Amino acid sequence: MAGLLTCPAAMAQTPAFRGKVNGTVLNASAKPLEFATMMLLKAADSTLVKGAVTNAAGAYEFEGPGEGRYLVMASQVGYRKTYSEAFILDASRPAVTLPALQLNEETQLLKEVTVVTKKPFIEQQIDRTVINVENSIVASGNTALEVLEKAPGVTIDRQNDQIQLKGKQGVIVLIDGKQTYLSAQEVSNLLKNTPSDNIEKIEIITNPSSRYDAAGNSGIINIRMKKNQNSGTNGTVIAGVGYGRFEKANGSLRLNHRAGKINAFGNYSYSHRKSFQEMELNRVIPQPDGSVTYFDQTSRRPNWFDGHNYRAGLDYFLSKKSTFGVLVTGFSNDWNQDNALTNTVMRNAAGEITLRPTTAVTVNNLWTNVTGNLNYKYDLNGKGREFTADMDYSRFDGKSFNQLFTSFTGASDQEIRPAEETRNGMPSAIGIWAFKADYTHPLKKGKLEGGVKSSYVLSDNNLLFDNRLDGAWMRVDSNSNHFRYNENINAVYANYSTKLNKKTSLQAGLRLEHTRSDGVSETVDKPTKSVFREYVNLFPTLFLSRQLDTNNVLNLSYSRRIDRPNYQDLNPFVFYLDPYTYQQGNPYLKPQYTHSFQLTHVYKNAFSTSIQYSRTSDVIVREVPGQIASENKTFIMANNLATQDNLNLTVSFPVPVRKWWTIQSNFTVFYNQYDTEYLGERYNVDVLAWNAYIANNFVLGKGFTGELAGWYNSAGLFGFFQSQPMGAFSLGVQKQVLSKKGNLKLNVNDPLWLNQFRGRTSFQDINFNIQSRWESRVARVTFTYNFGNQNVKAARQRSTGTEAERNRAGSGNN
Repeated sequence: MAGLLTCPAAMAQTPAFRGKVNGTVLNASAKPLEFATMMLLKAADSTLVKGAVTNAAGAYEFEGPGEGRYLVMASQVGYRKTYSEAFILDASRPAVTLPALQLNEETQLLKEVTVVTKKPFIEQQIDRTVINVENSIVASGNTALEVLEKAPGVTIDRQNDQIQLKGKQGVIVLIDGKQTYLSAQEVSNLLKNTPSDNIEKIEIITNPSSRYDAAGNSGIINIRMKKNQNSGTNGTVIAGVGYGRFEKANGSLRLNHRAGKINAFGNYSYSHRKSFQEMELNRVIPQPDGSVTYFDQTSRRPNWFDGHNYRAGLDYFLSKKSTFGVLVTGFSNDWNQDNALTNTVMRNAAGEITLRPTTAVTVNNLWTNVTGNLNYKYDLNGKGREFTADMDYSRFDGKSFNQLFTSFTGASDQEIRPAEETRNGMPSAIGIWAFKADYTHPLKKGKLEGGVKSSYVLSDNNLLFDNRLDGAWMRVDSNSNHFRYNENINAVYANYSTKLNKKTSLQAGLRLEHTRSDGVSETVDKPTKSVFREYVNLFPTLFLSRQLDTNNVLNLSYSRRIDRPNYQDLNPFVFYLDPYTYQQGNPYLKPQYTHSFQLTHVYKNAFSTSIQYSRTSDVIVREVPGQIASENKTFIMANNLATQDNLNLTVSFPVPVRKWWTIQSNFTVFYNQYDTEYLGERYNVDVLAWNAYIANNFVLGKGFTGELAGWYNSAGLFGFFQSQPMGAFSLGVQKQVLSKKGNLKLNVNDPLWLNQFRGRTSFQDINFNIQSRWESRVARVTFTYNFGNQNVKAARQRSTGTEAERNRAGSGNN
């Protein structure tokens, strides 16, 4: 009998406790807030227990938590995080309905716990798009360029290593707010060799304020490198390996130490990559005598890259109001090609083979940089009055060597004419000096900012071209060239921001820039060429923001911007890919100017729609094709076209499918029109194109998370090049290990090897098609480990004086 009585009691205790927590989230106007991210946390250590998203009524619910002491955190982009009071779930209180949580712009501090939330990979803010690289699984082990390829509105021309933003060239790339002073192609190469594991986030700003340099007609891409967020001493170690057709490896170490008035920080990273590129080029060249030559070229270029990046700095807090800092950054990039072959078959109109040139290419590039920065910050009254100053020196040194050996055979592989062997070397050096100072002064009804900047750049390139004749190398003076370029830019700006009323904000700015430049080209058997320019420009900016109601914000902006020619684009040297294909600089390039208007609507701080129109005059197009038909030679060089009109629409929105599955979608549609005179004929073309990025994020349970993301670019227009559609997808999974101090990621980029570039050009007698593929299919494993005290305050984020000039120098790798 006793056994029968105790059995039901034992059975009643068997089921595990399953609690329930619910509540609502309101905005500052006490209205329901949809799509807020909710997290149920353990009160003791802030461990994440469950996640949820509020519905249209602002309601949320957590089902199934066990007994314990909890708190709830609510967050959404554009709002400050808010936390509930701690509460207890137990048998006496299995269900809890919490008071409504209100999200607003007020900062609410919770001192007892430290909460780390995961941001979406792509975050649409009012004035910029943010790519949260460190939160992405599929981005781990990639390069910065591969991450940008996934960004909304960004198109990468892999064939010419160009970056377009919403259908426009002229992107300025900053690293931690400091401009890289590299050419467009060299910026692409630098990003190609920057590990994504060193990057915290990438900011895309299409209409910058007057505080920024006026350069960049399509906008600014600011890459924020990772910094330790914690006091005491801490660090992070990252190691990764990858394999596609060849091996890859990367590693990095970040350290941060804060004690008393000193905060020291530094990081070093190494990247090794072996890769390849394959290309097919088909040309039709009409001859002066009425005949036609058909070119069919295939090339395969294996390459090796070893890159070292370093960064070290120190902040010294002189007092509560003033801070002095020193920062040193640099890189050493060694890029090589060996056994690269280009096979060409030349046919006449009847399809008969007339010549088979075969070119073996050896390329060695070593490019180094060191940049030093001294900076000072003074807080005048603790209420927003602030003065900052920066002094910079940056030095780039490059050694470029190319050697070409070409044999000429006929249809039956017999030698038709003697082989040709050429080589060229181009030692180059770029020195950049800069100073800038900025002052911020709060007013009763607004804020006034002002500043000055001065920069001086000296670039020296000496191209030496040799032919091998009778076994001896002979200098070819007509193809050698010594090019020196110097440039001085002085700027002053003022920026005023205020609230016109409770719902309307205004920001207006004006920047004045005075530019002097002189390029001198010396060739032994030709007169010295000098191109001197001096000009003064005003660059106004205007921003209006209107809070229509609790859910809708409207922003309107205008800016005028300039893009000056890159230093290497001005260098008139000739760079041969083979005897029939080369690239040439243009010392007569002029700056291009852009007027840009943008209207942005943001709904519930989650759905973003923007429409932008811009007109650019004297458009710099860096791949304008040319041809010397009588010699069967095709070349490209940078040139100015008359105008480019660009109209684009961007839509960004999240889709919470399930509690464990969310989607972030971004779509951009843009219309481009070029109108100019070229080679004595009007060139008027337009194209409507679009691109998309969709990312799926999954919470898989037991500490696993997954990601599936894909992007697609429709057919488009790159100046004279019409590109075909391209796209790819990636997938990955990650798990936290070693008591959450470690993180292990596995991802596969482009598993079906879909990513390739296909394009064509047809204008007058220029007619060719191109197809290019590279090693985009790569599997990677990355391990990250954090050690030391995880409460060190991060090093200051700051921009230096050499922001605009370093973006136009060079990184010397491909």
